[in-house]
Amino acid sequence: MSDKPTITFLGAAGTVTGSRFLLSCGDTKVMIEAGLFQGLKELRLKNWEPLQVGPATIDAVVLTHAHLDHCGYLPKLVQQGFRGKVHATEYTAKLAEVILLDSARIQTEDAKWAAKKGFSKHNPPKPLYDEADVIKTLKLVQAEEFDKRVQIAAETFVTFRASGHILGAAVVEVEFFGKRLLFSGDLGRDHHPLLVNPTKFSEGLFDAVITESTYGDREHVAPTTDFENAINKTVANGGSILIPAFAVDRTEVILMRLRDLMDENIIPRVPIYVDSPMALKALDFYREAISEESAEIRDDVVAKWKDRDPFDPGTLVELRSVEESKTINNPTEPCIIVSASGMATGGRVVHHLRQMLTNPKHLILLVGYQAVGTRGRALIDGAKEVKMHGELVPVRAQVEQLGEFSVHADANELVAWLQSASIAPNQIFVVHGEAGVAESFSELIQSRLGWKSVAPKDGESYTL
Repeated sequence: MSDKPTITFLGAAGTVTGSRFLLSCGDTKVMIEAGLFQGLKELRLKNWEPLQVGPATIDAVVLTHAHLDHCGYLPKLVQQGFRGKVHATEYTAKLAEVILLDSARIQTEDAKWAAKKGFSKHNPPKPLYDEADVIKTLKLVQAEEFDKRVQIAAETFVTFRASGHILGAAVVEVEFFGKRLLFSGDLGRDHHPLLVNPTKFSEGLFDAVITESTYGDREHVAPTTDFENAINKTVANGGSILIPAFAVDRTEVILMRLRDLMDENIIPRVPIYVDSPMALKALDFYREAISEESAEIRDDVVAKWKDRDPFDPGTLVELRSVEESKTINNPTEPCIIVSASGMATGGRVVHHLRQMLTNPKHLILLVGYQAVGTRGRALIDGAKEVKMHGELVPVRAQVEQLGEFSVHADANELVAWLQSASIAPNQIFVVHGEAGVAESFSELIQSRLGWKSVAPKDGESYTL
């Protein structure tokens, strides 16, 4: 037990998922993020391993935002004895409830399916956690305001600043036993269609900055006509478009683009089906934030859309029940289906993918980051068949990927954000990047900014 403040990297080190960072000093332990590992099986199995620290000894957890790879481990933490508070912004708290309940439901359904088909090593198959675990977890969540300094543990204070990534997402300033740290979470981009730009650095010296590097080895492409051209070509051939999209934010951004394109008569006014209960609940939160003129929403968006729906061009159909979802399996008339999950790892999109992949007329349009080991990544990499529900399904449909919808800052945008610091931080820790990417971005920081930077390995600890 160290009497000096330390940080230990328990996830998102050498991989882009499973964000978990432990701050320790004496008897005080604070965890920043509690994310699920996703993608490769060897990573997913980490979710079942005992945490390197006793969950009951953790005083508090802080969430930067509600994506599953940042909050999805929380119910397991509670299941294992964590009883502290979970601190998050208002919309992160609201979205985390939706996302965690959906995660528990999918895991429970997958376990039942595995039991029925007999393709699980567990006997009987079991979920990582269930709805009861989530309900216990939600009772521990405490919503905090942006830009307000709050104490969460002994000599530990946090301040949430808007990060422009998804609704509720924050860059988090942490004061821990006299040390000043900044966690980027997932950093958004300037000019998000809905959200304000990421907050720049506060004044003064930071002892350490923990920055993501999802796109730390590349630059985003500028918006192109590929999106509308792909839609027009598919519709002209009598096919339909399936867009696996993250339920939170990606769905909203895509729907806004589709409305603009239809309003400008650039693409035909075909039915748009949003088939994800989680996405529809998130959609309502975004509508609420716009109508209530939330400080997270850009002023021009509020001015234009406060009394109108930016997501519905007149053809939007919201599918809430399983029965409604089944009506669009293997569509015979051109339409656009937006369904979660974004990497096609679970949820309703898998059922649509299974039906549509075998038809050359259809288009599978991947518009988000696809982690190694996911079905989405396999499709991008040219897989001839993919496994779904224990069976191999041949890939005959068209598959395309577009990077223009990303809500993660790229390498140049991350560097520009770091440069907004008034004083060079003492140390940069680069996390949340696939193997090689974090190292590459760390080297970029050193060469371009001349700052001390390292990409920590899983399980490594550093004295602050």
